[in-house]
Amino acid sequence: MSKRGISFFNLSIKNILSASDPILDQARIRLIYYGLILSFIGVLAILPNVFSLHQSMQFSLSVILLVIFAILFKYFTFIPDWVTVSHALLVTGTAFVVFSVYFLFQNVNIIVIQLILLIILFGYYMLGVRWGTVYSLCNLFPILGFLVYDDANQMLTKLKPETVDGYTMIVCVFFNFILIMFIQGHFYGAFLKNIAQLKEFADSEKQLNEKLEKAVHRAERSSETQSDFLSTMSHEIRTPLNAVIGMSNLLMMESPRPDQKENLEILRFSAGNLLNLINDVLDFNKIESGKIAFENIKFNLNDLLQNISGGQMLKAHEKGLSFQLHVDEFLKDRYMIGDPTRLSQIIFNLISNAIKFTNRGGVQIDVTCVQDRHNEATIKFSIKDTGIGIADDKAAVIFDPFTQESITTTRQFGGTGLGLAIVKRLLELQGVNIYLESEINVGSEFYFVIDFPVSADKMSAEEPVRHTPASERGDFPIDSIQVLIAEDNPVNVMLMKKLFSKWSITPVIAENGERAIELLQYGNFDIILMDLQMPVLDGFEASKLIRKMPDPKKAHIPIIALTASALFDIKDKVYSAGMNDYVSKPFKPAELMEKMLSLIIPVS
Repeated sequence: MSKRGISFFNLSIKNILSASDPILDQARIRLIYYGLILSFIGVLAILPNVFSLHQSMQFSLSVILLVIFAILFKYFTFIPDWVTVSHALLVTGTAFVVFSVYFLFQNVNIIVIQLILLIILFGYYMLGVRWGTVYSLCNLFPILGFLVYDDANQMLTKLKPETVDGYTMIVCVFFNFILIMFIQGHFYGAFLKNIAQLKEFADSEKQLNEKLEKAVHRAERSSETQSDFLSTMSHEIRTPLNAVIGMSNLLMMESPRPDQKENLEILRFSAGNLLNLINDVLDFNKIESGKIAFENIKFNLNDLLQNISGGQMLKAHEKGLSFQLHVDEFLKDRYMIGDPTRLSQIIFNLISNAIKFTNRGGVQIDVTCVQDRHNEATIKFSIKDTGIGIADDKAAVIFDPFTQESITTTRQFGGTGLGLAIVKRLLELQGVNIYLESEINVGSEFYFVIDFPVSADKMSAEEPVRHTPASERGDFPIDSIQVLIAEDNPVNVMLMKKLFSKWSITPVIAENGERAIELLQYGNFDIILMDLQMPVLDGFEASKLIRKMPDPKKAHIPIIALTASALFDIKDKVYSAGMNDYVSKPFKPAELMEKMLSLIIPVS
């Protein structure tokens, strides 16, 4: 059996052809198969005639050709190697042409010319340009040489040339023309079929591209729908959460009894955890959607880490853990260029995880300068703990979203499993890898190395002058501020009234943006707190209309957006609508007051 599983006794072309073969290869296989049959029949047709005329050389040559054609046909029907058979046929044809011109006929007749044409066509169609050229030259040069000698009337050999009788000439010319027509017509049809197939493939590819575009469009719409859904859900969850945290803060401000204070702390802590979970999901969605940009601003690493560690140190001490922060001396008086907000998020998540999964021992943060290149520094951040550790086979899994080491870990420690996924994504977006070394019941170390451009400015050796926040200044009468609040949610309205009553401020409430504009037209206010999602007229449109008011004082009134939304471009939308700042719900009362006063009075 051959490689294609063809029987040795096979004579059919159906067993040779394969639908998987290219169209041109199928055409070549058919050409050899039927060409050998035609050639065999043609030679067989002249054999009796040359025998009867006692043309010994023609008879011997015909017999040899019949044997060669039969052997090649049997070989080809068993092993359809068209390349080898093509070479064999071309070598045979070339040898026949040379023998015929120099020995058999000793002239260039129409049979020889047809054979040369056959060889040229067959060589190029079957074996390509290189071999087609080789076989063409192998036939042309001997003919040209013969014509030169013949022109000089020189006999090439002492053999007596044989003549071709009329019957032999007719049969040879006929079959040669048939083969030339067959080769040309067969390959022309194959080329047309190949072109048609290419066009069909191009049309199919075009349809696939159209389907792909539709699929991409559907995916984009699905992504937008998902983002809108998360934003809506965020708003709906944050609105009642704002009331829970706001009321907790108000009750804490009323000097509660120790037992009440403990309950309020638990309530506020649980609400804060819920808010952190929501923020994790929204942050991860923002990162996965690719709608995140990194800032390049000047900041001091030591100050940044001290601020991050302040609150985390208290959490560690509450669990009875030690907390150590070591920052390289080189970094303490230098400014880096980068995104301090995202860096804070990365380090905060890593430290929070370390404290969360550590019950004894402590947490250690090391920040060292690995390499100083004057205008660029390579910084290594390392967060170590003596916690529960991570198994080797789980080391890669913990960076996957919504994944923790095990179900037991999730039940015992809680969480969404998004913290490390957010860390990894934020670092990868900056071309940085995070590494983990861990041992069960010994502890873990997360570390990463990142390059920061170094600012030419250096921090002064003296203690920087601290500007007093507006909320801490005693020379401004806070209770004299006239505040207009545009808010449609009754719970939030009640919360805002109670909060402002603590500051001895009585705000004016507008239930929608249109009502806020009416109240502003007939009243005098120092600032507007504008909810963004309201009926009749939302906060964006209301702010745009306020900025177009003819009275310059009213048109330039400070506006702070109050939003529970988590849209990716909310900040840009707020500023493009003409608002001065925004506060996300749930907010801290001190943060809101600070932003209000910073817009009303200059910070000294």
